[in-house]
Amino acid sequence: MSVVSGYLKKHTEALVKDVGIEAACQLTGKSKATLGRYYSDHAEHADRFMPVDAVAALEEAASFPHVTSALAELNGITLSLNEERRNSEGSGGINSDVILLSQRFAMLMAEYNQSIEDGVISINEAKRMLRETLALQQVLIKMKLHLEEESV
Repeated sequence: MSVVSGYLKKHTEALVKDVGIEAACQLTGKSKATLGRYYSDHAEHADRFMPVDAVAALEEAASFPHVTSALAELNGITLSLNEERRNSEGSGGINSDVILLSQRFAMLMAEYNQSIEDGVISINEAKRMLRETLALQQVLIKMKLHLEEESV
C-alpha cells in the first residue's frame, strides 16, 4: 500500500471513530464491515476507499473534517474553518485560544513523554499522539479565525 493510501485510510478511520461506528453506519447506510474495509490496511482492501458522499455525511457530523483535511495536506493546501462547529468549544476570543493552545500542547508533550519512556513509540502511542496533534491543529485554526476577525 502506498504512503498516500495509508495516510487516507488512517484519516478515514479517525473520521469513523470521531462520529462513532454505529452513527457512521446510520449516516452512510453502510455496514460496520463495509466501513471497516474502507480503512483496513490489509492487502485485499488496499484499493477500497470511502465514497465522497459518505465522507461528506460523516464530516458534517464529526468534530473535524479528517479526510478533507488529509486530502488538502497531501496537496499542500491549508484549510480554514469559517463557521463555528456544533461540537467545538465556545468562542472566548484570542485569550481563550492561547490558554487552550497551551493546554493542548502540554497534553501532546505529556503523551510524547509517556510514549518515549521505553525508547520506542508503539502504534497505539503514535495514534494517541496523532489525536493530540489534530486537537492542537483545531485550536490553531480557531485561533487563526479569531485573529482574522480582530484584524478586519
